[in-house]
Formats: sequence, C-alpha cells, structure tokens
Amino acid sequence: MMEIRSVGVSELGTLMTWRMIVLREVFDVPANDPMTALKAQNEAYYARHLADGSHIACFAVDEGEIVGCGGVCLYDEMPSPDNPNGRCAYLMNIYVLPSRRKKGTGRQIVSWLVEQAKKRDVQKIYLEASKPAIPLYESMGFAPMVDFFHLP
Repeated sequence: MMEIRSVGVSELGTLMTWRMIVLREVFDVPANDPMTALKAQNEAYYARHLADGSHIACFAVDEGEIVGCGGVCLYDEMPSPDNPNGRCAYLMNIYVLPSRRKKGTGRQIVSWLVEQAKKRDVQKIYLEASKPAIPLYESMGFAPMVDFFHLP
C-alpha cells in the first residue's frame, strides 16, 4: 500500500540522491557530471529549510521501496487581495520513478503537499510543470498562471 511520508534532515543522504535524480532528468544533466557545487548548495538548502520548517519534503513509499518524492517551499509575500495573509507554497521536486508513473503516485504526492500547505494556512499554492505532468495538475484544479516573466 502506498504511503506518503515526511522526510527530515536525518534522511538527508537519501533525499539528496532523489534530488540529483530529479535535476538530471528535468535539466537533462549528463550522468558523468558530478554537479558537485550544485549538490552542496542543495544539501545546505535542505539542512537549513527542513530544520526551520520552511521546506517540507516527502517520499512516496510502496512496500518499503521509495518510488517518488516531492517538496513544498513555504514563504511569505506581501498580502494582497488575492492572497490576504501573504502565505505562499511553491510545490517542487515532484518526481515518480518512470516504472511507477500513471498509477496515481504523483497525484498522492501533490495532494499530500497541498494538504501540508493548507494546514499552515497557505492561500496561494503554485508550481512549475513539465509538459507530461500538465494533465495531472489540471485535473487537480491547478490553472495556468499568466502575466509572469523571469529574467534569465
């Protein structure tokens, strides 16, 4: 039976293994690139933000095997009419092993992360989506955001 469970600093090594898998796939990083500096920055991020509660990470576990992961960054922005308390959640690092996709695992991870954000009174929840994941997010009620730009 599938379980989504929280991941703490005590599992930093396993969490980093999964983070590197995600980065390699999403950014098409070659297997021979050790990503040493990026890995160190990610380790420092997790150590700091898991400890202070501003990041929540999870694993999807099926019969003792980790088959997916996800995370949510929690932060404040200036309150506005569309987000009166200013609490925000950015879902990220959502990943399911290729052999386990299309079986509801991603949906369970996202639902768990959204629930964690809502427990913390977050009113604005967003994410970036890969093209294959867009139907999942749309089916869960996420809508495209417009009028956003970034400075490369």
